[in-house]
This record gives sequence, structure tokens and C-alpha cells, in this order.
Amino acid sequence: MTPTVAVPDYTTDEFFGLEDRWLPTADGELTHYHELGTSTPILFLHGSGTGVTAAANWWLNLPELSRHGRCIAIDSIGYGQTVVADGTAYGIKEWVRHAVRVLDALGIEKTWIVGNSLGGWLAFQFALDFPERLLGVVSMGTGGAKLTGALAGHSNPVLTEEGIRKTLEMFVVDTSLVTDELVALRYRAALNDTASDRLAEVVAARDRDRYELPLDFDALAHLDIPVLLIHGVQDVVIPVSRTWDLLNVVPNADACIFSQCGHWSQVERAVEFNEIVGNCLTRHADAR
Repeated sequence: MTPTVAVPDYTTDEFFGLEDRWLPTADGELTHYHELGTSTPILFLHGSGTGVTAAANWWLNLPELSRHGRCIAIDSIGYGQTVVADGTAYGIKEWVRHAVRVLDALGIEKTWIVGNSLGGWLAFQFALDFPERLLGVVSMGTGGAKLTGALAGHSNPVLTEEGIRKTLEMFVVDTSLVTDELVALRYRAALNDTASDRLAEVVAARDRDRYELPLDFDALAHLDIPVLLIHGVQDVVIPVSRTWDLLNVVPNADACIFSQCGHWSQVERAVEFNEIVGNCLTRHADAR
């Protein structure tokens, strides 16, 4: 597809160690993403926290998991540096369709999806809407659950560095992981989110669809792909009961529950996370 908009003058901070890529995915739409590795496609979908980006969700995972496949981590529409067309709508179905457009633009027929929070919700909705495009799902702290106090806080974020710090500290048990540098990077990204009032739009769409388009558990009961659910016991954003609910419905789901871990399992338990996900990918690749 020929680009219809100019590539922004932007470089991901060297803190994350990831190179920028840009992909025309629709008229007036330019998707920002990172890619490492080859072979089996693995699409990474981030969560919905203030200032979230693909880099800020996956920087500790992509280098290691790229040993197992072609890792593609995107900024979903409405987030990060992805350029959207005028009048772009947001919501669970629209974020899934954007993921499909990315796959189509890259010529990818089938993929794994690794999703965090909102990204996990999207992964399951993708599985329901486009089952023929999926090899399997890995979901951490799967979104779409009933509104918690922590989630309500995300709906009305305090856009200061201290506000960002408090949000990130809700994600982890070990708050030493929330460094000054990481807070500053997320704050700068949050300012980008609000430059065009995107943050309010995407949060409103997410919370609307929590009630209007919840995951169809009856349909998930017929899901015929491998699924790995990961959750931290101390997750105050999405209670661990969300994983138990899914585990009791999805036929081929396994679960890994981390102790002393919050909502950010891919960061707080990065070494173990990468090992467990890598083993899952290898096992199912061998089975194929």
C-alpha cells in the first residue's frame, strides 16, 4: 500500500532499545510498530494505560521472544505514534479490525496474538471474529472485566508525572520498577495522547464496550486454538478471578499464576514470562 500520510518525525527513546517501523494500513492511516525475528508471526497488542505504547509494554519481551518467531508489536489506533485518519472510530471491534489491517498489509495469513489487558481482550475478540487468522492466544490480565476502582482511575487520569507514577505503581508489587526515567517517558507519551483529545476518546470507547460488547463466553466455549492465560495474584487492575472465569470456559486454555506480581506481569516477571511464553510457542510449533 502506498503511504498516504508522511512518516512522523519521531524516534522511540533509546531506553527501550527498539527500532521504529511504519506501515500504511488504510487511507490516511499509518501504523507505528516494532519488529524483531523471523518465521512464525506473533502479534503483540498492548494495554490501555495512560501513555501506553507498544515499546512501553513489550521492551523486555520482544528481544527474547524473537527467538521463537516474527514478533510484531503495534501501537493500536488511538495510541502511541500510529497516525489515524480523520473521523476514525475507536472500540473493541475497531481495534480488532486495525490488527487485521496490519496483518493484511504485512501479508500475514495466520498469527499468534500476545495481548496485555486491553490487548488480551482484543485477542479473544479477534479469535471470535477472525478464528481462521489465529494460531493461538497468550493473554495477561485479560481486559473487558467489570470496572474496578483502579480501572475507574484510568478513566480519569491525572496528567502529571506524579499522576503517571501512581498509575504505574498500581501495575506492580515491586514499585522500584517504576523508575524516574520510565515515568518521564510515559508522561511524554501521555501528552502526545492528549494532543488531539485521543485519550478521552479511546477511554470512552473502551468503557462503553465493556458493557455493550463484553466477550461472548458461550462462543468462547467453542474456541479451538491453544490459549495461555497469565495473571498476577496481586493484580488490582484486573482481578485474577478474570482468568479463572476464562479458564473454566475456554476448552484449550492453560494458566500461569504469578505470586507477588501485579498487572504488569510481562515487566515485573519478565524472565519467567519470556520462558513460559517461549515454551508455549515452541510446544505448539512442534505439534504442528
